[in-house]
Amino acid sequence: MSKIQTLVDHINDADAIVLGAGSGMSNAAGMDFWYEASPLFMKYMKDFYDKYHFKGLFNGFYNRFESEEEHWAFLLKDAEMVRSIPPQKPTYEYLQKLLSTKPYHIITTNQDGLFKRFFPADKVSEIQGSFEFFQSSNSKTDRHLYPFTPILDQLLPKIKDNRLPKELIPTSDVDGAPLIPWVRGPEFLEDQRYYEEYEKANRFIGKYRDKKIVFIEIGVGRMTPMFIQEPFWEMANYLPHAFYVNFNPKDALTNPAIEDKSLLINGDTNEALKQTVELFKEEHHD
Repeated sequence: MSKIQTLVDHINDADAIVLGAGSGMSNAAGMDFWYEASPLFMKYMKDFYDKYHFKGLFNGFYNRFESEEEHWAFLLKDAEMVRSIPPQKPTYEYLQKLLSTKPYHIITTNQDGLFKRFFPADKVSEIQGSFEFFQSSNSKTDRHLYPFTPILDQLLPKIKDNRLPKELIPTSDVDGAPLIPWVRGPEFLEDQRYYEEYEKANRFIGKYRDKKIVFIEIGVGRMTPMFIQEPFWEMANYLPHAFYVNFNPKDALTNPAIEDKSLLINGDTNEALKQTVELFKEEHHD
């Protein structure tokens, strides 16, 4: 509880909060279908699992399918899972209550669009793409993003025997190249929307850089530390009034240079956020 008290004290004292969240946020909220063959995953993907034995959507995304028809059936069912399955725990609601107390901005590498279900889009930076869009596999000639909802609604009912007919595979309006999800990969399109996502975050941090910012990191880990974790460490180091908090059940760590400006919270992230909100409400008699 002493760590939770320390966190509440820093939030009370803060002028702004910057939240950075990775895949561990999804796990904290009970969305356990990304990296394991959980019951939620098996409910939607059992046929693919029985054939290829990949565990979770992340591994399925990089699986080598027998055909593009089968690959597209997986992509569409993947996108439908991301769109339709709600969080299984109230983790995002806890964050809503916590962040509503101060000016805040959210930076996430998650591509599931969940933060924008709970927070205004102008307060969320999706810096690694989003399943809300497709892009051309040839990003050199086609710089457009294609909203996935109409594509998904049109094509999902056309899947037969876990295959999308070849003639229905969506292609670029510019050069006819196949579309792919707008998520980080070799062909990832870094164009107008990508830079706008970063600009939102940079503008917010610039506004509060000389004030008390609490950088809160949730579930980032060490697979892709260069997008959130290491920039947070760097900013906590050089911004004079910054403080860094890391929620992670396995890998809560910090840079030794900011050890005295860091708070590491291990254990169940959802439970820790719940305790934080309860203590905050208790102190403010809310």
